[in-house]
Amino acid sequence: MENRVTGVMIYYYFVCKRKLWYFINEINMESDNENVMLGKLLDENSYRRDDKHINIDNVINIDFIKEHQELHEIKKSKAIEEAGIWQVKYYLYYLKQRGVKGLTAKIDYPLIKKNIVVELSEDDEVQLQKIVADIEKLKMQEQPPAFEKQKICGKCAYHDLCFI
Repeated sequence: MENRVTGVMIYYYFVCKRKLWYFINEINMESDNENVMLGKLLDENSYRRDDKHINIDNVINIDFIKEHQELHEIKKSKAIEEAGIWQVKYYLYYLKQRGVKGLTAKIDYPLIKKNIVVELSEDDEVQLQKIVADIEKLKMQEQPPAFEKQKICGKCAYHDLCFI
């Protein structure tokens, strides 16, 4: 797998460290998961007029950019909103590290017709550096982190790996 920390890894870091470990180790259970398929359908059918899926360095994959300055990430629900917020902050951070300035960002929830603005502070940048370091440590582990039951486990694509 690619050595760099990706936006998806940041997202999974907040969702579940065990899921992140599986992802890092290329154990993919999401291709047949109903919730993942629903999210992809929602993404494909929302905001059709905009250029979508802007992949930068195979590290971040922006759902779409409006007016060249506003990044948008599409999410199905607010159930794990913190993970989405940090994913978008990482996009802003990653682009800032490459000299791109003046960007704004939003997370769009088309099913509930809401969006939130996401900003990157200096404190966020420090926190992201720590998160990236934590992910780098997780990459070195030979075993997944200990299982921790969460509310979202029942809908997780990796559910069977954790509960068997």
